[in-house]
Amino acid sequence: MELPRRKHLALLLSQLSPIPHPRLEWESYMLDAESAASIVYIAAWIHRDISGKSVVDLGCGSGILAIAASLLGAERVVGVDIDREAVMVAIENARRVDARVDFVIGDIECIGGHFDTTLMNPPFGSWHKGADIRFLRKALEISDVVYSLHKRSQPVREFLREHIPSLGGVIDRVYEIDIVIGRTYEFHRKRRYTVKADLYRVLRSGE
Repeated sequence: MELPRRKHLALLLSQLSPIPHPRLEWESYMLDAESAASIVYIAAWIHRDISGKSVVDLGCGSGILAIAASLLGAERVVGVDIDREAVMVAIENARRVDARVDFVIGDIECIGGHFDTTLMNPPFGSWHKGADIRFLRKALEISDVVYSLHKRSQPVREFLREHIPSLGGVIDRVYEIDIVIGRTYEFHRKRRYTVKADLYRVLRSGE
């Protein structure tokens, strides 16, 4: 089967539904289709970390990254999220584009075993300090390669450069990505916000 190119992948992902009631305390929001396609395209086509691999999406939300991984030829994909409603939406989203993903309702700590690759858009830690580090720690515990999205700023970059080695990881690449967030919460005044983010490719030490 021929795998979709980035533009076609973005078109497929644009058909997915967002979480109907995102929770601010979990920093829930849906990645736009273009950004999600770019993230998984980098993992799949530049680094060959998706096709034929086992992939996990920690904090999968609407399932957009997990679904993209399935569409780009991952052998096995698991998505996990603590929000039951989000997982129900993710299941329907996967059906809509004929993606094969096993979704789990639960905290990320319920996931065990080994995966080749983690894809994740973790909480930035704006509401719960250290939430991003908790996700990175878990990802490096269960996978060899981690793709993780974080807010782009010099303090965040310095923080992650300092802490990722202590979690057992080595930063391999950092890709700058501008993500677009729609109006999600009551305090959002505009229809669309552009957020400057960094996509980190992190290798487990020794990989």
